[in-house]
Amino acid sequence: MKGVVAAGHAEVTAAACDMLAAGGNAFDAAVAAGFASAIAEPALTSLGGGGFLLARTAEGRAVLFDFFVDTPGLGSGERAIEPHFLPVTVSFPGSEQVFNVGRGSVALPGTLAGLLHVHERLGTLRLSQVVAPAVRLAADGVRLTEQQAYFLELLRPIMTLEQGGRELFEPAGRYLAAGDLFRNPDLARFLAALPDRGPEALYCGEVAQRIGADMGSGGGILTETDLGSYRVIEREPLAADFRGYSVLTNPPPSFGGGLLLLSLELIASFAAARAGPDCAEHATRLVGVMQETDRLRDAGVAVPSDLSASDRLVSCRRIRTATGGTTHVSVCDARGNVASMTTSNGEGSGYVAPGTGIMLNNMMGEDDLHPEGFHAAAPGRRVSSMMSPSVVVSGDRTILVAGSGGSKRIRTALMQVLVNALDFSMPLEDAVEAPRIHWDGRCVQVEPGLSEETLVAMERRWPVNRWSVRDVYFGGVHVASPTGEAAGDPRRGGHVRRL
Repeated sequence: MKGVVAAGHAEVTAAACDMLAAGGNAFDAAVAAGFASAIAEPALTSLGGGGFLLARTAEGRAVLFDFFVDTPGLGSGERAIEPHFLPVTVSFPGSEQVFNVGRGSVALPGTLAGLLHVHERLGTLRLSQVVAPAVRLAADGVRLTEQQAYFLELLRPIMTLEQGGRELFEPAGRYLAAGDLFRNPDLARFLAALPDRGPEALYCGEVAQRIGADMGSGGGILTETDLGSYRVIEREPLAADFRGYSVLTNPPPSFGGGLLLLSLELIASFAAARAGPDCAEHATRLVGVMQETDRLRDAGVAVPSDLSASDRLVSCRRIRTATGGTTHVSVCDARGNVASMTTSNGEGSGYVAPGTGIMLNNMMGEDDLHPEGFHAAAPGRRVSSMMSPSVVVSGDRTILVAGSGGSKRIRTALMQVLVNALDFSMPLEDAVEAPRIHWDGRCVQVEPGLSEETLVAMERRWPVNRWSVRDVYFGGVHVASPTGEAAGDPRRGGHVRRL
């Protein structure tokens, strides 16, 4: 076996496997997948968004590549800016969430710079080989699956907000639906020229000038100076013990990884429920952990090391009595390299950079990323994120690679899959497909599939919203193991391919 890939679309896993078949490593595969997903999963990711890649090499070296977004506004001087926000309500089958879009929601994008940086640092194939599958998809088109069409329909007011989006998603005046061919010829040309131009294709020159001008005239904050300032940051992963395994994940300034590890640490203060995951004991414990993690975050606790012994005792007692458009790629190659990459465009801002086919993000309008308030941070600061690409290690062996989309549900989705796999020894496919719950601050959101006994036990203690369908709301965990076992989350069109 040359490798295994779990991602959100068959064309994305195919692009990654093309690299493995050509002799590339897990990092070539992940970068190719990142470019391909910008076309195959247009509602979930974009080269105009941001993300993270957690790499662990065959030699055991781990590094987190942070290419998330920065707060914009550098070089704007004393110019008073009134950000253009447009609140849009997205209606999931069992819940609603408000997102802010428009040009004022655009943060300094990092995904393109990140993919190029990872390729330069760890890739082995030529960049022209790595972008080739994405060039083909953008030029020839990709048929929209039922899942991708559903995502696009959810985000229809955003995707058609401006003319650039309407040209992409509403050609000939009809919004794209399942089975339609989605093409992006501007992006095909942009990617084909990328090996010669590098990051300058977006971050300086004519395109950057046009973006800056459009933002200045349309209520945006992003400037040409911002674009020229962007840098990818390499960080040491955050690590914590869980049941004897070492879990590596996204470190500060992002808070998703720390909150995931806090959740696992609280879970580890109990023995695994003997009756398995579908029992009152385990379900009520999960809700308690979710509530306590929220409380700790509000109290300023960001990582397990911030949690004192007395805090742990209080937390455990409380539990005994008592969390966008994002996608993920997990890759393992035969040499022992693994890559866990999560990218996001938020829900998209509605603005497409001229001549590129790239819709820019709406990260400045995501309330969970700005707990101190919108536009409170100074320009040039890396925005925090809930994204938590993770790798689980035992000794010197990688056990599994995982990550998820899902905005505020990322950490709860990942926690449940990891607990299913590591505590209950469930096969990865079963661990991913098991019904999930999420405490949203007011009630417990519950997917169908749990026993009536478990549901009633939760309803005795909290308001419970019983969903009638399994949905993208509950995340999209794509997970792979060097053994070849893998699972793609059906909630987000998950697909697995082995080579």
